[in-house]
Amino acid sequence: MNKRLIALIPYAVVLVADFYLLPCLIKNTSIAILMMLCIIPLIAFSCSVIYGVRQGFDYLMPMIAVILFFPTIFIYYNESAWIYVIIYGIVTFIGNGIGNTFYQKR
Repeated sequence: MNKRLIALIPYAVVLVADFYLLPCLIKNTSIAILMMLCIIPLIAFSCSVIYGVRQGFDYLMPMIAVILFFPTIFIYYNESAWIYVIIYGIVTFIGNGIGNTFYQKR
């Protein structure tokens, strides 16, 4: 298996927990909004920053986030959640880029 993919596994596990376990805590609309707009993207961003610091920039990180989030639209949400696929991809892309700036200085 590719070294990049092996290095990505722990971060993908965190994203799986973020995208698949946290929605189970949603009980009402206000909690759903808080989760979708604050908590889930903050965890995804933090995860991608840490990955960027440790591994450098890798386009696979945002792609994995998009791929992992996509099925949750059908499991937990409805078609109005499509925009979050793009948002979380952008959030992880930016986070990975920010982390990469610290990686290059090491």
